[in-house]
Amino acid sequence: MAAAAAPPALGGSLDGRQVLPLSNWWNLDISKAPVDSNSAGFITFVGPTRRLHPDFGPSPYGMPYVVVSGDQPLVQPTWILYGPESDNGAPGRPAGYPIPAEAKTQQDYIEGAIPGGGLDGDRHMLIIDRDHWLLFETGGTYWNTAAARWEANGGAVFDLKTNARRPETWTSADAAGLAIFPGLVRYEEANGTGEIRHAFRFTVRATNGYVWPASHTAGSTTGALPMGARLRLKATKNISGFTPDVQRIFRAMQRYGLIVADNGSDMYIGGTMDARWNNDVLNPAFASLTTADFDVIQLGWKGTPPRPPANPHIIR
Repeated sequence: MAAAAAPPALGGSLDGRQVLPLSNWWNLDISKAPVDSNSAGFITFVGPTRRLHPDFGPSPYGMPYVVVSGDQPLVQPTWILYGPESDNGAPGRPAGYPIPAEAKTQQDYIEGAIPGGGLDGDRHMLIIDRDHWLLFETGGTYWNTAAARWEANGGAVFDLKTNARRPETWTSADAAGLAIFPGLVRYEEANGTGEIRHAFRFTVRATNGYVWPASHTAGSTTGALPMGARLRLKATKNISGFTPDVQRIFRAMQRYGLIVADNGSDMYIGGTMDARWNNDVLNPAFASLTTADFDVIQLGWKGTPPRPPANPHIIR
C-alpha cells in the first residue's frame, strides 16, 4: 500500500528548493543597475522621510501560506471580479485549486487570520503544491457557506520551475500581476545561514501605470511609481548595527531591492505570517530606514544579457 500523503502544512518547509529560476526577475541582482533619471522625483512623491514598515509578523500579520501534496483535491473557485484574467488551474492539469478543507474553519490559512476568509481585507490565499512545484494564489478569498463554494476576486497559477509571465494587462492576486510568495520576507531565510537571494514586494499609496516585470496597472497618479518599479537600498547605508536576521533582510534590499506590487500603505514590506517573528525587533529596525535611503533603478531594467560564447571555429 502506498504511503499516505502528508497533510497540508501551514508555513511548511520548502527544504531549500529554488523558488523560480535564478534568472527570474524576483532573483535578479540589481546591485549594479543604473539609477532612473527620475529617481529623486519618485522618492519625493513617496516622501523622503517615510519610514519602512514590516507588513508581517505573528498572526494575524503577514501572508500565510500552506504547502500541500500533489494529490490534494482540487476545487474550482468562483471568480467575482477578474474572471477573464484568472487561471482556472495549472496548464496541462485538471482545473481547480488545491484548497485544503481546513481553510473553511481554521484561522491562518487566509490573510487576515479569519476562518473562511471573512468579507474584509485583501484575504490572499497562497498554496504551494510541493510535488508539481506549482504556486496557486487568490485574492479576496471567501468560503460562501450558503452557496457551499469558494469565491475569490481572482486567481493566478505560477509554475515555479519557469519564468512564465502573466499576459500583458492581466492582474494576478497582486495588482501588479506578479506572484506574491516569491517576494515575501520568509523567517527561515532571514534566520538561515546563507544570504536571501531575491527581491521583496512592497506597496505604495498610489501608482502610475506599469513597467516590466509587472503586467497590470491599478492607477494613473501623475508622479507616482509604476507597478513593477524597483527600489534599491543604497550601498552606503550602514547596516552593521542590526541583528543578523535584519542585516540579511537589508543586504537583500541592497542587492535585489524592492518591487512595487500593489497599492496600499507607503513602504510596507511584505513577509510571511510566522509566530517566530519578533516585531519588537523588526518594527524599530525597519523604521530606521526611510525612502531617502533608496534609489529607484532604471524603470523596466532587465539586467545585462550574458555574453555569447566565443566562436569555437575561429582560429586565434
